[in-house]
Amino acid sequence: MPHRDLGARSASVKDVAAAAGVSLGTVSNVLNRPDRVSPETREKVQRAMLDLGFVRNESARQLRAGSSRTLAYVMLDAANPFFTDVASGIDEAAESADLSLVLCNSRNSAERELSHLALLEQQRVQGILVTPVDPESPMLDEVARRGTPVVVVDRTRADQSFCSVAVDDVLGGRLAAEHLIDRGHTRIAYVGGPSHLGQFRDRLQGAREAIAAAGMPEDSLNLVETAAMTVVEGREAGSRLAGLPARRRPTAAFCVNDLLALGLLQHAITSGVRVPEELAIVGYDDIEFAAAAAVPLTSVRQPRQLLGRTAAELVLDEATNAEHTHRQVLFTPELVARSSTLA
Repeated sequence: MPHRDLGARSASVKDVAAAAGVSLGTVSNVLNRPDRVSPETREKVQRAMLDLGFVRNESARQLRAGSSRTLAYVMLDAANPFFTDVASGIDEAAESADLSLVLCNSRNSAERELSHLALLEQQRVQGILVTPVDPESPMLDEVARRGTPVVVVDRTRADQSFCSVAVDDVLGGRLAAEHLIDRGHTRIAYVGGPSHLGQFRDRLQGAREAIAAAGMPEDSLNLVETAAMTVVEGREAGSRLAGLPARRRPTAAFCVNDLLALGLLQHAITSGVRVPEELAIVGYDDIEFAAAAAVPLTSVRQPRQLLGRTAAELVLDEATNAEHTHRQVLFTPELVARSSTLA
């Protein structure tokens, strides 16, 4: 079949139909319902598309269909491997459903999160998965009210108006503190922040429950609040702990995530502090770098990719199943003990 010169104009469905000698309906079936077209006719249409350089106008198709072949995940912090692991699980589920995945990074900013949500609504994505700065944000309710399915990831809401997928952070905090108490520590630093973040509050609650259950005074837990949950802030927390008088200095630290714990570990090593003999350290998330650290890091493991896959399955069910009911899935964390607490 000779190549047709259409000048600067992109080939249209009508051009493909004329070149293949078939109806517009047949071309539409090849694009959308290929099983309805005989192999011979399908091959003839596909050859015409190739010869004409036809590219499907996906935006126009989305407008007609009312939604795209796309899911979106608004993550809290793309620099944290925990969230990229969650995104990997979402991507697996999206690929299985023949969908693409758009990743957005709010960078812990409510304003950026709102901007992403508004843009994704305009793009008519099939569903939005979000680790929100504030799980109670009314913008989430607005997006859902206008018809885009929303699933909250790594967070829970006070009501059950959304599907959510999270890990029991109160239990995780309790497991971390109990491990340190069982190792004989009576002065424990709780490192993390900002304090408005839900995971900071829930893991702190669990640690406090462990302290109380052990019959230890409340001040056995020393709060070291950080401006962010990063390696740099972990190193800064290490400097603050080192500056405390020896009689008050904690012998162990429970960090709200692994990045903080790795920063604290870096500070300890460069300062000549022996881990775990002088300072035992527990992190949270059990990212890949935790086991590979200079002193392998004890951490509370979250099923990161499973979180993502489950959340994606929930949002796809909501988008396609008229019988869908909201579910709140809560996974159980697991403490993985390594050299940073085991002498």
